[in-house]
Amino acid sequence: MFAIIRAGGKQYKVKAGDELEIERTGLNNVKTLKLDKVLLYSKDGSAEVGAPYLKGAYCEAELVKEVKGPKVVSFKYIRREKSATKIGHRQQYLKVKIKSIHYGP
Repeated sequence: MFAIIRAGGKQYKVKAGDELEIERTGLNNVKTLKLDKVLLYSKDGSAEVGAPYLKGAYCEAELVKEVKGPKVVSFKYIRREKSATKIGHRQQYLKVKIKSIHYGP
């Protein structure tokens, strides 16, 4: 049994027990998440596809921890101008563990 969900603008193939990093949202002090944007649900070789999402389908996820991605450095340089700009960025992610997948048409 697996599902394809959308979280943070990206799509993930998940099954119960998987750990993944999703884009950090504005949720504070939340221990469990309900991911209800399920695009596809598959069980025993049969698949249900949503248009765009399946009604009544959701994944329960448990927050493991908040993590930061690798540092990305942007450097802008203009020659003969004594002009240089260096900017760094680290994206914040939520590491979650999928507890269960529910679907009842």
